[in-house]
Amino acid sequence: MRDHTKLRAFELADALAILIYKGTASFPREEMFGLTSQLRRAAVSAASNIVEGCARASEAEYIHFLDIAYGSAREVEYQVGLAHRLGFLPEAAHDELHSASAETAKVLNGLLRALRPRP
Repeated sequence: MRDHTKLRAFELADALAILIYKGTASFPREEMFGLTSQLRRAAVSAASNIVEGCARASEAEYIHFLDIAYGSAREVEYQVGLAHRLGFLPEAAHDELHSASAETAKVLNGLLRALRPRP
């Protein structure tokens, strides 16, 4: 089994989840079951899927869960931009969250490229 705590991708995804929870705390109450929930679930999904992938025995399963984590990180990127355009996130918070989600996705993409078999 792999140790997820040794992966930079996990460190970034974990930090992203915390930032998202803090960043969405001031969202309008009517968004609690909308964008607030969606952003939080996507951020937690990125970190959780890295953990789950590391717990899997096969390389194929590991890659599969990293793929899901990558998709979740990209989902957060989009939703952060949407929240900003809707006026829920000020510029500074948007920039921080966008940067964190983009960096998480970038590192996950690099890890996936390194793990995938070459043709």
